[in-house]
Amino acid sequence: MPTPLFSIVTPVYRPQARDLQETIDSVVNQSFADWELILVDDASGDPHVTTVMKSAASADSRVVLVERKTNGHIVAASNDGLARARGRWIVLLDHDDLLAPTSLEKIAGAIEKCPTAGYVYTDEDKIDDHGNLSGEFRKPDWSPERLRHQMYLGHLSALRSDLVAQVGGFHTGFDGSQDHDLALRVTELCDDVVHIPEVLYHWRIVPGSAAGDPNAKDYATEAGIRAVQEHLGRMGRPNDTVSVTRVAHTYRTHRVLDDSTLVSVVIPTRGSSGLAWGQQRCFLVEAVRSLLAHTRHDLLEIVVVHDLDTPRSAIDEVKTLCGEHLRLVPYEAPFNFSDKCNRGYLAAAGDMIVFLNDDIEVRSDEFIEQLCAPLEEPSVGMTGARLTFSDDTIQHAGLVFLQSNFVHAYSGVPDNDFGYFGELLVDREVSGLTAACVALRREVVDEVGAFNLGLPNNFNDVDLSYKVRSIGYRLVWLSEVKATHFESRSRVTRVRSREVDTVLSRWGTDESDPYMPIEGARLIERIRQLEKCTD
Repeated sequence: MPTPLFSIVTPVYRPQARDLQETIDSVVNQSFADWELILVDDASGDPHVTTVMKSAASADSRVVLVERKTNGHIVAASNDGLARARGRWIVLLDHDDLLAPTSLEKIAGAIEKCPTAGYVYTDEDKIDDHGNLSGEFRKPDWSPERLRHQMYLGHLSALRSDLVAQVGGFHTGFDGSQDHDLALRVTELCDDVVHIPEVLYHWRIVPGSAAGDPNAKDYATEAGIRAVQEHLGRMGRPNDTVSVTRVAHTYRTHRVLDDSTLVSVVIPTRGSSGLAWGQQRCFLVEAVRSLLAHTRHDLLEIVVVHDLDTPRSAIDEVKTLCGEHLRLVPYEAPFNFSDKCNRGYLAAAGDMIVFLNDDIEVRSDEFIEQLCAPLEEPSVGMTGARLTFSDDTIQHAGLVFLQSNFVHAYSGVPDNDFGYFGELLVDREVSGLTAACVALRREVVDEVGAFNLGLPNNFNDVDLSYKVRSIGYRLVWLSEVKATHFESRSRVTRVRSREVDTVLSRWGTDESDPYMPIEGARLIERIRQLEKCTD
């Protein structure tokens, strides 16, 4: 028999017979016909369910029934389905969910456009017993850091059969997070992971399902932790550890920075003072004080690039705090943030470089370690922290680039907000990172040529982000690396049209941000409303 393009694997265990019939119908009615549906009865023992499956197999030769004698749970049943599959691609479908009519057609088209793809996924939503749709999840494009911390790929997923076979299918002991574990192992081998930004899967809400209750199946969270922990080991990070966030099925990684890594922190300053939380402070001094209080890493160098009129008292206090770890770089030229950062970098000796504004107060422990450790992965080019305003609202959760705008995601949102489908809880790729707090490996700075001197005030970090991404590196925003940013307390921000034009002429922007499509759309709508108010 000819090999079908798709083998749809569906483990079956005691669904409502009506729901199972609708699931099968959603496959049979596909606009693309080159498929087989493998129904694996995991010893359901329900005559109504058995009748539905046998009737479907009798009515359509593409429907195959595999009957288990004993209940083995989802991993065993899924592997039985894989063993029977003949297709070049495996499609995973739960026993009560629905495919949109063109799902397979759209996936086939994506495979044709990208022959090197190894994993294809789509957007999804939820459906109730009355056919009402809700909970639409518009997903980011391929984001390996987010997958490490959240199984965002979910439904609908199609995996190339040879890769599934190469990694050994589903692994025993990961029931409940078996799809996350498999996705991590397969995507580790993929040349390309393709996102189809269309809702092509309807996840049925039933009592006790994760679709209806994100805290259901708590055993799945424990399995997810183990899946991510083993993934880190395969990626050469065995000493990093995984825990769950405030929400089930989302994870955080505690990273370990190599003790032999010299980190240089470059701080441009003029030694300004001002009010913060009702008290007068020298921002530079408190930035350095908080950084040292929340860092245990011994090989640390503080490079302060200071204007000549910086108060002597500020310099003396920083000397006292840093001792032999301090390097002072006098700056005589007119203000140019990019130039000050670049001069600090040239004076620095570190293997990793942190650019830090002087109006920052560090809040999380092991700040330098957690900010810099991800850079030990060669694919990561730049990392950035979670920055909040002094009123505990978000200042920076990644930069969004779209429709000729460069804006901070979630700016002004309460710091305890989960974000769209939990994206404020997890580390993830972003389009850009603010230079107020960013870390890079030395060779990456050299490769991209540091900051653009033609952008002395604004958007130099936007340009840097584009440069780092353009040569294939990932930009990672770190949810648990935290600092308060007293933005613009040390200087007045003025955006000039020439700066915007410089970045747009060089890079342009897309219609939708690849990593935060929904948040980007909300930001654009907010900008449009503000423009209307000022007309």
